Amino acid sequence: MGIREEVRRMAKEAREASLRVSRLPSWVKDEALRGMAERLLERKALLLEENRRDVEEAKRKGIRGALIDRLTLTEKVIEGMAEGIREIAALPDPVGEVVRMWRRPNGLLVGKMRIPLGVIGVIYEARPNVTADAAALCLKAGNAVILKGGSEAINSNLAIVRVLQEAIQEAGIPSQAVQLIPFTEREATEEMLLLEDYIDVIIPRGGEGLIRFVTERSRIPVIKHYKGVCHIFVDDSAPLEMAWEVCYNAKVQRPGVCNAMETLLVHQGIAERFLPRMAERFQQAGVELRGCPRTREIIPGIDEATEEDWYAEYLDLILAVRVVAGLEEAIEHILRYGSKHTDAIITSDYSHAQRFLQEVDSSTVLVNASTRFSDGYQFGLGAEIGISTTKLHAFGPMGVEDLTTTKFIVYGDGHIRTS
Repeated sequence: MGIREEVRRMAKEAREASLRVSRLPSWVKDEALRGMAERLLERKALLLEENRRDVEEAKRKGIRGALIDRLTLTEKVIEGMAEGIREIAALPDPVGEVVRMWRRPNGLLVGKMRIPLGVIGVIYEARPNVTADAAALCLKAGNAVILKGGSEAINSNLAIVRVLQEAIQEAGIPSQAVQLIPFTEREATEEMLLLEDYIDVIIPRGGEGLIRFVTERSRIPVIKHYKGVCHIFVDDSAPLEMAWEVCYNAKVQRPGVCNAMETLLVHQGIAERFLPRMAERFQQAGVELRGCPRTREIIPGIDEATEEDWYAEYLDLILAVRVVAGLEEAIEHILRYGSKHTDAIITSDYSHAQRFLQEVDSSTVLVNASTRFSDGYQFGLGAEIGISTTKLHAFGPMGVEDLTTTKFIVYGDGHIRTS
């Protein structure tokens, strides 16, 4: 059987499995999830060994930096994966929830009930932890999932899925509810994107190139975000100590992720007090600064920021810095150059905070907090299957509820329509 035929067979089996999973009672799903978490910990040695093979091969190919960081499993990462699954198990089951009910003048009782999406395809790069997160979230929401990881993590992903399948089978759930396409060829991804009869939605996670590839070729609806150009605006009323700490965390704590700050905007009224010390801390941490003309007057010796820098998602220790006239110019900059991912303001002015929240059109907007909090786990979702920067049908970190849709339910009493 060729690659395309095998992918089609897997999708068909996922569709059949999804019908069974959609009818599972909550306790069965939660038991399976707890079993998945325990099995990951029990098989930790296997997962670390398979991951070591992937990391060594990636380094041999010259892969370095942020990609290796995302690829690497440690005991702590595996423990975090297990804890995330336990948190998902502890969440309320969204399936069957009636979110609204109303009575019409003719007596009909109309409502909306949450139901699973069906079969979810997840395409991702170099992040083996996504394998566990996606499987757990989809199962909790009553869906089947087909995973297509990157070639750089193939051994890790295969091992994780094998462990997860063992756990769900023990709970009486068909293994076809969680599948990983075992082929690394692009042909497998291309075939997956054509299977609109079996797969209900595609969620890509990775670089902009991957997401554009998926979007351009898919016959299936795609929930996506192209990149994370995240901003922090330091207002003239910002407490300096808070601003220094939050901005440092947003850029330096983990620069290779999509919720790291890429552009720092500073009110002109505070720039001369704020920027010198901020720049010193950044430079001590190895951050390369690129600034507007006013920034370069305050911080001599840094490179000039180009137009391309304002659009850039560096995923590295590089930061674009711009001094702005005030709140309005900061918001205008974000609306022009931002990616609708995550943006924050540091301020002690309530009216400025509220205006920033209302006018910045991003999926997550924060006041006096690091952009690094834009994350499903941090928001109490247990984990996230991705971050959507398009508004249909979800916006921001996607948890269990975002893997459901609603259907209308109607109660009558022999009602007939006469007009």
